[in-house]
Amino acid sequence: MGVHTLGRGNAADGAARTAREPEAGAGEQPGEEAAGRRILGSRAGFRARAGDPDTASVPSPRGPQAANSYLRDQWFHSLQWKKKIYKYKKVLSNPSRWEVVLKEIRTLVDMALTSPLQDDSINQAPLEIVSKLLSENTNLTTQEHENIIVAIAPLLENNHPPPDLCEFFCKHCRERPRSMVVIEVFTPVVQRILKHNMDFGKCPRLRLFTQEYILALNELNAGMEVVKKFVQSMHGPTGHCPHPRVLPNLVAVCLAAIYSCYEEFINSRDNSPSLKEIRNGCQQPCDRKPTLPLRLLHPSPDLVSQEATLSEARLKSVVVASSEIHVEVEHTSTAKPALTASAGNDSEPNLIDCLMVSPACSTMSIELGPQADRTLGCYVEILKLLSDYDDWRPSLASLLQPIPFPKEALAHEKFTKELKYVIQRFAEDPRQEVHSCLLSVRAGKDGWFQLYSPGGVACDDDGELFASMVHILMGSCYKTKKFLLSLAENKLGPCMLLALRGNQTMVEILCLMLEYNIIDNNDTQLQIISTLESTGVGKRMYEQLCDRQRELKELQRKGGPTRLTLPSKSTDADLARLLSSGSFGNLENLSLAFTNVTSACAEHLIKLPSLKQLNLWSTQFGDAGLRLLSEHLTMLQVLNLCETPVTDAGLLALSSMKSLCSLNMNSTKLSADTYEDLKAKLPNLKEVDVRYTEAW
Repeated sequence: MGVHTLGRGNAADGAARTAREPEAGAGEQPGEEAAGRRILGSRAGFRARAGDPDTASVPSPRGPQAANSYLRDQWFHSLQWKKKIYKYKKVLSNPSRWEVVLKEIRTLVDMALTSPLQDDSINQAPLEIVSKLLSENTNLTTQEHENIIVAIAPLLENNHPPPDLCEFFCKHCRERPRSMVVIEVFTPVVQRILKHNMDFGKCPRLRLFTQEYILALNELNAGMEVVKKFVQSMHGPTGHCPHPRVLPNLVAVCLAAIYSCYEEFINSRDNSPSLKEIRNGCQQPCDRKPTLPLRLLHPSPDLVSQEATLSEARLKSVVVASSEIHVEVEHTSTAKPALTASAGNDSEPNLIDCLMVSPACSTMSIELGPQADRTLGCYVEILKLLSDYDDWRPSLASLLQPIPFPKEALAHEKFTKELKYVIQRFAEDPRQEVHSCLLSVRAGKDGWFQLYSPGGVACDDDGELFASMVHILMGSCYKTKKFLLSLAENKLGPCMLLALRGNQTMVEILCLMLEYNIIDNNDTQLQIISTLESTGVGKRMYEQLCDRQRELKELQRKGGPTRLTLPSKSTDADLARLLSSGSFGNLENLSLAFTNVTSACAEHLIKLPSLKQLNLWSTQFGDAGLRLLSEHLTMLQVLNLCETPVTDAGLLALSSMKSLCSLNMNSTKLSADTYEDLKAKLPNLKEVDVRYTEAW
């Protein structure tokens, strides 16, 4: 009996024992009692499971008993909280006078803030009660709205608002964007959402509320300056943002807002000409529901018959109008044979393909309504702000690499012109993880490089951005030869045009195409040579190319030694001087061990046609040189990289050297994952040394 006794004269003990009797809580719902017990169970159950002898409950004939005063107090407060919550639910379910309701809400908030219980539901329950109250009473005045928001503001400092409450906040932002409540109350709420939200998909109204809040800031007198200060406050004063979730959350809000600007037109696709019809001139009959204003100007019969015979015709304009968006398309069919052949396919073509058929004659303009235009301008400006932060730029480039914008946005001249600033920031960044995101995610998909290159739907500068993108990509491109092949196939005309205008990057590209024998057609080669000789810089670079080619022919002439070892401390210049002194067409084994050569010597090594064994032990040969070797020395059999500064980025390139049978990566920065990948992709690899690496 002494074990069970908790103090008969204690009032808290009496309340706890009374609550366990069958008649306790008369008139209350069983679910309410269960909700109250769940709070204390989450704490007491955890400590009991942990094996704490001081908190374990001792069974008795009269029911479970608390083992100490702390647990007894928790039981008591949980029961008190349950009763009060039930009372407020009942009082606020039938509001009569709103001044009384507001007083009760304030008391409810104070109760939640002063409760000694530690549980998420302590603060969430009052928010849900107020949320339900607001959803059932939509005829409140603006002042009553603000009073309720101010009353529940303390609870929002550490809790996300429920979905219905988010809807109420969105309405307030739209109707009263200049209210002080937006700045004083909503700002910390939105900051908490951006810092701590893990998935907007679970609660999309949080994203919508954040979107409406930013638009409300944009409606203030200072306008975009206030939005800029808000973004700066989310990043922080240092060069590195301490909150990793802020950027992806901000980007998610921006993408959703930009998509909403074109949403009405996207939803009305059933009532607009399909992309296939736009390309084919709307010649095929189509049954559409006339729910939106629609006007199609079909080509005349003469033009139709002319197209049937000649496959080329000037198409009239196609106009699609809705209440928010006006689209005008003027198109001339000068498609390439490949695109023309695919016109018979039943699948709807990509909008980018349709617009890239003939850049000179293809125009598309989209006019947004005033509200959509303001929304677009605000969120594109935020993307530009995000791209200005060095620590955010790699993640931003990765998030935007798959091009998450709708096709209508990419065909909108204003949008692509404003977004061009972001793409320029990517192109200027020297980090490969940033500028490599200009390329498409996979083959067959369009990337920013394609969209902003001459002939792309977003190009408006005669190829200036294109030249800067080519320059940065060529400086660190993983597969230089493959990249040059893609340029020769798709962008040779723009490259020659820019080279004709004296662009040094394009002149270098044309010289590399000739040096690597990218161009097979003799007429095209002669045209490239004529283009190079048309400018001073081109003529000078072409003469240097001819000198290198003469040296290359002399170097690759049959004869010379089969084995060659350079003295220690030799440099790149020493190697170049030695290789230019005679013929090395028979050289199979080259040792550069313990020399001072770097990746720069790779451009000389790739000219050795018979090279099968290469020793780079303890040199400064790095990742850039490995990438170049992997493209040109595909017949290399033995490679020694011991004690070189190569990393996974360069070692992964070796997977294309299928003839490798011996590979020494001792004391390099090789990881276990890269080693497993190389073993899987190099079937002839028999000898490998990975000592003193992560893979060892």
